[in-house]
Formats: sequence, C-alpha cells, structure tokens
Amino acid sequence: MKFPPKSKMAFKLWTVVSILGILTLGVLFFLGKNVSDDSNYFSTLALLIFIVLIIVTGVLLYTMRSQMENDVVESYLNTKINELELELQKSKETSEHKSIYLANMSHEIRIPLSTILGMVRMLKNTDLDIDQKAQVEIAEYSSEHLLQLINMILNNSKGLDSDLTLESVPINLKADLTKLFKIFEYQAWEKGLEFGYEFSVDKKQDFLLLGDMGKIQQVLINLVNNAIKFTNSGKVSITIDHTVTYDNLQVVSFYVKDTGIGMSSYEQQHAFNAFEEKNSNHVKHYRGSGVGLSVTKKLVALMGGELKFESKENEGSTFYFSLQLQKTLSVIVEPPKEKPILLNKFDFRFNVLVAEDNKMNQKVIKFLLEKHGADCTFVTNGLDAVNLYKVIDYDMIFMDIYMPKINGYEATKIIKNSDKYAKNKIPIVAVSASAFEEDIEKAKAAGVDDFLAKPIDNQKLNSVLKKYALKKEEQAS
Repeated sequence: MKFPPKSKMAFKLWTVVSILGILTLGVLFFLGKNVSDDSNYFSTLALLIFIVLIIVTGVLLYTMRSQMENDVVESYLNTKINELELELQKSKETSEHKSIYLANMSHEIRIPLSTILGMVRMLKNTDLDIDQKAQVEIAEYSSEHLLQLINMILNNSKGLDSDLTLESVPINLKADLTKLFKIFEYQAWEKGLEFGYEFSVDKKQDFLLLGDMGKIQQVLINLVNNAIKFTNSGKVSITIDHTVTYDNLQVVSFYVKDTGIGMSSYEQQHAFNAFEEKNSNHVKHYRGSGVGLSVTKKLVALMGGELKFESKENEGSTFYFSLQLQKTLSVIVEPPKEKPILLNKFDFRFNVLVAEDNKMNQKVIKFLLEKHGADCTFVTNGLDAVNLYKVIDYDMIFMDIYMPKINGYEATKIIKNSDKYAKNKIPIVAVSASAFEEDIEKAKAAGVDDFLAKPIDNQKLNSVLKKYALKKEEQAS
C-alpha cells in the first residue's frame, strides 16, 4: 500500500498558470497601450492585473508548499508501511517456525513415550503381585498423564486461533473421568495435598451420553492442574453432578475446588485474558504462559456451557460449568474379556508386515499384534518394505510414516501402484507419532486405509484388526 506522489503534478500546474498569467498581462498591457491614450486607465489596469497575478501566484505557492509537505508525510507513511509489512512477514515466519518446531517436538516426545506406554502395558499383562500391579498402574497413569499434557499444550497453543469442532460420540463419564482423576490423585499426593472426587447421581444411570470426551478432559486437565499447582496445603476436590435430567437431556455440572492462593480482585477481572495475565507478577509466578484459562473458557463455550468461578485471596477458588448432554440408547455394560481377534479365524496364520525403524516400538507393536494371533515381519525402512512386499504375500501392512531411505508415504504409493496390489488389495495402516490433521490428510492422499497414532490405543487397534479380519474372512468364504 503506497500513496501516489502529487508534487510533480502541482509543479506543472503552477508553471502553466504562471505562463498563462504572464501572457495575459502582456496582452492586456499591449491592448491598453494601443487602444487607450489615457495614461491613468493604463496605470490602473496594469496595477489591477499585477495584484491579481500576485494573489494567484501566492495561492499557487501555498498550494505547492502544502502538497510538498503532504508528500513528505506520504513518504514517511510509505516507509513505515513497508517496515510494518516486513515485520508482519517476519512475525508470520516466526509463528510458522514455532508451529513446525512444536510439531517436531511433539513427534520426538511421542516416540519414546509410546515405547514407555507399550512396555508398561506388556508388563501389566504378566504375573505380578498386588504391590507390583499398583506400581505398574501408577507408571501407566503417569505416562498417560504426560501424553494428555502434550496434547493439552498443542491444543492450547492453537486453541485461541483455530476453528474447533465438536465430536458427538457415546461416552461413559464416570469410567473415563475416574481414570483421569487417578492420575491427578498421585500428583496431589506427591505435593502433600488431599484429593477427592465424587459423582453425584440420584439413581443408577445405565445409559451413555453423547459428547466430546477429549475436550471435556482437556478442560478438566487445565482446571485440576491449576488447582493443584496453586494449592500449597489443604485439599483439591472435584464434583460431577448428574442429578438434573429432563426429556432426552442430562445436565452435568462440574466443580473443581481448591484451598489454594485464590485471586485478588484485579486477577479475577482479568482471569480469562490470556495476555494481560502475563503482566501480573503474582499470576505469572504460578500460571506460566497464562493461556490455559482462556482456552478452557473457549472450549466450555464451544460445548454450550459457561465457565465461571468464585475466588477469595489466600482462601481458594472454585471453577464450575454445566453441560447439556444428550442421552443415548446405548446401555452401560461390563466390558467382555478381550479375546484374540485373529486367532482361529482362518485356516492359515494372519501375516503382517510392519515397517518401523525404532527397535523398541517394534517390540511394542509385536506384542500387541501377536496377542491377537498375527505373525509379524519387521523392516526398518520404506525401501525394504516395498522389496519384501514384492516377494512375500501379506494380509496387512503397518507402515510408519517417517523412515529412512523411503518414507511411509512414498512406500505406500509404490505398493498401491503395483500390479500385485491390483490383484490383491491388502489394507495398509499408517502408524505415526505425528498425528496432526495435515499428517492424516497426507497419509490418506498417499492411499493408506487407516491411521493409528502413537502411542497406539489398544481399542483403536482392535477396531482396525476386526474390520480387516472380517473383510478377509468374507473373501476367504
């Protein structure tokens, strides 16, 4: 954006008018001298013309001066605009670099974390005494808590700017949230705090609710994490109230109460302002980046509620909100004992090719797949996956995305475009610690049939195996 300079135009206009004025003066002077012999008439006419020329010239000079001053201002503004455009471009590039860095760090953290979770779950399925089971359970909860914190950081970093959407799936609030609260229970105990949670229900509820458990958990992670962080002594308590119900809706109210530092009047006025919180030394000491409450408020509003709080300095705070969740026809039942999905399904073994370059992750995937009756063959790069696929028949391929030589995207494309695949279209499942939307979309574009994020969720893996085992069974019959 620039302002067009006008000084040259003004100068040309002033020159033309001056020349016309001089010519007019000459003509009038010549006519006055030849037409009239009256010297007084000539002198008066000349004086009038001279005065008119002075006025016109003065006006033009003033106009030109004003225009030149405007040009100076315009030039300055153009310079500032250029500087601001450069700064804006640099800010965009910095923001993009930070997003890329955050995505890469998330990927790097998820890789060892997926291994830890996998090994803990393997250990959990061995013969352990009561104390050992409790210790393994704590390790599993802590690992899942770390994974949820990573997800929370990523969601909080983009939660203020991105367009969020809601899922609507059947959820069991008590079962899902009890596991989450167990994680915080250990965290509170380590700090020497009492920790309690209760589900207030009038009668036994044997139905599920429709909602977005991921966002409900994110809200509670933010609130409970803050409550523990800001409480140096006393208690943190959580209440989930299910007592209000009407028609097909269930009103669920959430309360997170602490006996911590509380907030001053000023802090209460700016509690949900992500940026002004940074200016408060008191809040900065405790709240870190200061975006958690702002994102939490937005998430609650997205789900149709309103986040509110009551707080007294040095006495504590209570954050609360209510959601209207629709009831479903799904009935809560005890989960059946897990059985191998692929075992005894066929007269032959279910052969799986796994392309994974991390040795520890290979052990985790091997444990998960062999538990369901699969025979696994492992390769450490996409090139070996393609070459092995050409000579051996497999029933399914698990393809890591980021591998040496050829990545998972390219390996999938090569396999999908082969003559062998055209005759026998086996499923290819992408597996990656980088589970952003762009990664999933890119994987779909490459031709993968399903996508599993690391650490692999056992229920999602079961769903994938059931789906393709059923298809294989139908083809064999």
